[in-house]
Amino acid sequence: MASSISQFDEFHPDPSLTNDDLKPTSIDQRNFSGWEMASLWIGLVVGVPSYYLAGSLVDLGMSWWQGIAIVVLANLVTLVPLILIGQPGTKFGISFPVLARSSFGIRGAHIPTLLRALVGCGWYGIETWIGGEAIFLLLPKVVKNSSLSQSISWLGTSPLEFACFITFWIAQLAIVWKGIDGIRELEKYSAPILISLTSCLLIWAYVKAGGFGHMLDLSSRITKSEFWSLFFPSLTANIGFWATLALNIPDFTRYAKSQRDQIIGQAGLPIFMGLFTFVGVAVTSSTKVIFGHVISNPITLLGEIGGLFTMILAIFGISLATITTNIAANVVAPANALVNLSPSRFTFRRGAILTALLGIVCQPWRLLKSSESFVYTWLVGYSALLGPIMGIILVDYYLIQKMNLSIKDLYTLSSNGAYYYSNGYNLAAILALVVGILPVIPGFLQNVGILDSIPKSFAIIYNNAWFFSLFLAGGLYWILSILKKNQKEIDPLLPNTS
Repeated sequence: MASSISQFDEFHPDPSLTNDDLKPTSIDQRNFSGWEMASLWIGLVVGVPSYYLAGSLVDLGMSWWQGIAIVVLANLVTLVPLILIGQPGTKFGISFPVLARSSFGIRGAHIPTLLRALVGCGWYGIETWIGGEAIFLLLPKVVKNSSLSQSISWLGTSPLEFACFITFWIAQLAIVWKGIDGIRELEKYSAPILISLTSCLLIWAYVKAGGFGHMLDLSSRITKSEFWSLFFPSLTANIGFWATLALNIPDFTRYAKSQRDQIIGQAGLPIFMGLFTFVGVAVTSSTKVIFGHVISNPITLLGEIGGLFTMILAIFGISLATITTNIAANVVAPANALVNLSPSRFTFRRGAILTALLGIVCQPWRLLKSSESFVYTWLVGYSALLGPIMGIILVDYYLIQKMNLSIKDLYTLSSNGAYYYSNGYNLAAILALVVGILPVIPGFLQNVGILDSIPKSFAIIYNNAWFFSLFLAGGLYWILSILKKNQKEIDPLLPNTS
């Protein structure tokens, strides 16, 4: 830990590759305990998308226990890369963009970080839209029934809902402006509040429905063959749900006190996700008994409950849950990617503001049209971008670099630097990334309606996009790196190219 800081202090890094947000964290900055890392996950997990994700699986025909089992299994799978990619963050105090320089090259690192940033901007917009819906819920009926609530075709939503979206968008900037310390404090103090509010919702559903007997009777509406056809894309979608943060987790673990703290904190993901999924499914199933029809959207449910105090408490809870998830999961990575792109122009704050602006451009209300578009288009689709990046970084750090990085070479544009490769780009990593993504494209195009039909093999690949792209890109990168190493051993005078 100390060696990485001393390495950094012993040389003069290239000013185009560093600023206060990109240099390794100091001992004083490493103040995230295991509980604070775990509370980060509580703030991330407890939110409308997590609740909606569990309900979506039941909505697609699965039984309550099948939905929960898929969510827990997916998060156990996600836990592995979370801990593995979090390790170099804690060991060297470096963020995801700096770690990516090792595998993709000093300049090539912009490719994976900007792809991750793009997904983060989309998620930022989705979460902000959810927060805007909470504000819309609190408005008087006379306002919600006015002409301002009529949807405009070119906008894709109503002016009133868009205004609520922008209001919530502005409200989040106050916390973003405080930087990583503000985020840490927010997550730490929000965790117990969110646990209490979630418990209250579960107790209310239990009492009103006369127990969870209805949920336990909620059996699968699909055949065994239909279940297995949904199982793999659903598993991929659930992995894709947190594949974003699993990729840039060094942005947080670089502040962990020790490897033990980061591992204990990460272990909270499958536990909290499993518990909150149970809440989502239990409350959703209870609405059939209470209201006579299933209500899978928690915001709609809270509107049905009614009562001024309940509404105010609900708005507070949804807003807090949304902000804690949105800022930690969807601001840090894009902001750091932009800082890495141009350290002289971007600070964390400037990057965060641009992220928020791009969140509007993504038009999140179109991404949330249905359970199917949310799960199988958005979640599965972007997992094909993040899977190969993760595979390449894991292979590079653990198999190629043997968990040893040169801090000096991560911050230099010298052609003699270990990560300069070919003019700053590792062509092997870029080629592996492209090859990892290409086979998934036909399935995505069919899913969005551009292609009418594709061979069954491409459909299978798309349904397992994260797994397929991760192993394909990681395996190819490993082979190319070994071939390059063997070639250099034969002729050590060869130039440093990929």
